[in-house]
Amino acid sequence: MQTVQQLYESRRSSAVDALDHVRDGDMIIVPTGVGEPPTLLTALSEHCHRFSDVKVAQILALRKFGYFSRECHPHVRHAALFFGGASRPGGQGGWCDFIPNYFSEIPVLIERGLMPADVVFAMASPMSASGHFALSLGTDYTMAGVAKARVVVLEVNPNVPFTHGQCHVHVSQVTAVVESDDPILEVGLPVIGPVQQAIGGLVAEHIEDGATLQIGYGGIPDAVVMQLTGKRDLGIHTEMLGDGILTLVESGAVTNRKKTLLPGKMVATFALGSRKLYEFMHHNPMLEMHPSNFTNDPYIAGQNDKLVTINASLQVDLLGQCGSESIGHLPYSGTGGQVDFVRAANRSRGGKSFIVLPSTAKNGTVSRIVPTLSPGTHATTSKNDVNYVVTEWGVAQLRGKSARQRARELIAIAHPDFRPWLREEAERMCVFG
Repeated sequence: MQTVQQLYESRRSSAVDALDHVRDGDMIIVPTGVGEPPTLLTALSEHCHRFSDVKVAQILALRKFGYFSRECHPHVRHAALFFGGASRPGGQGGWCDFIPNYFSEIPVLIERGLMPADVVFAMASPMSASGHFALSLGTDYTMAGVAKARVVVLEVNPNVPFTHGQCHVHVSQVTAVVESDDPILEVGLPVIGPVQQAIGGLVAEHIEDGATLQIGYGGIPDAVVMQLTGKRDLGIHTEMLGDGILTLVESGAVTNRKKTLLPGKMVATFALGSRKLYEFMHHNPMLEMHPSNFTNDPYIAGQNDKLVTINASLQVDLLGQCGSESIGHLPYSGTGGQVDFVRAANRSRGGKSFIVLPSTAKNGTVSRIVPTLSPGTHATTSKNDVNYVVTEWGVAQLRGKSARQRARELIAIAHPDFRPWLREEAERMCVFG
């Protein structure tokens, strides 16, 4: 029987040779964000004309590889599970595909064959003595892909942390190993302006010591984080691990001691941040990386008492419906984990879910609190799920309220310049009787 090191050596390959395992029509599963393997995806882009109708599925692409171009579309194209800056032009232009989903359910789509997973291309840590690699930067749906795929190709990089949790792949499951040593892409903290600071302060007032947090990426979530460093015994059960959370750990605010699910453990499904964050993750006994059907499942996440979830939206209408992923009919992002964690907080004993947004857009000329969602808007979180909505003008609490009460609460946190118009529209729609 071969040793794990012999198995590893037998699977070593160049990126170009690894492409020989890809067939026309295949769906290639790629992890979230910095879990994407740049050496493999660059080779795929440079040799895209070798293929026909190959799709690359990913929830958040960070680098704009060649297959995002219109010219590559017939050969290799992106299938977005969530749009970001790299994929948005192709999504709005029509040459990138879009697969609607809840982040928590992507592994189930793969397991049940509703979404193909023929090949996995993923970034991985170096192999352990037991023959395991860690998909620590993007565990997400990729573990389900590994279990289902015909071919698994790992880009092994010494800069990828080895973490605990359900994120390990054994060398016997791997078809090919491509080695690289480039630094892992770093993503800095977003800019926090006065509006974000104000919203962050309003949310922070509602977060108690001992709460467990889900915090997304963006100026407002990070503005909340920066105002929590004086809290005590916070826990983390989130989808994204970022530098804001690392700040809370370093301040002593996060101990995970009072979590009711996996006490003592910080839980996430992907990482997006600095080299310092990635080094913090390496063999850290406080941290576990799990697939999104664990981190984002509302039933599982909701087992954390006092779960506080913070997610952003683009528009909220007077019933409380959120349009968080498109501008009219044009796709902008995706559902991601917003609905998952809103529902999780609603299930949690003492839980609170916050939808956060500035009151206006386009330099104050457009209200984000609207009578009805703009025509064509992709509805994200339903009126039945949304609880707290926060702008820089205040906090509206919606669950249990009538349509009339909701409208009044939301108009009160709209920008003052738009409140008369919103009242007129509410009366026209007979919301106020």
